[in-house]
Amino acid sequence: MIRGEFKKKYIKISGHANFNNYGNDIVCASVSSIIYTTVNAILNIDSRAIKYTDNKDFIIEVLKDNEIVNKLIDNMYCLLKDLEEQYPKNINISKGE
Repeated sequence: MIRGEFKKKYIKISGHANFNNYGNDIVCASVSSIIYTTVNAILNIDSRAIKYTDNKDFIIEVLKDNEIVNKLIDNMYCLLKDLEEQYPKNINISKGE
């Protein structure tokens, strides 16, 4: 299962959806697309607004708190929550402090 944890200045996405075999999993592909599109949009607007790592887990640290960054991150959260509604056995997204 993919798990996403959204906090005010920190986002962590980890795991594998197990919807299909690795490399053919539409849930994993969707999550990757949502994350990379959001990260690229933020970095194109302000390259110092976030810092991210993509190792075993995908971690985003929010360095700047501004309206555009917040809206893009909120949009990413909403898209992932929509995906969770469609595939509740494969993805879980939570929001905390």
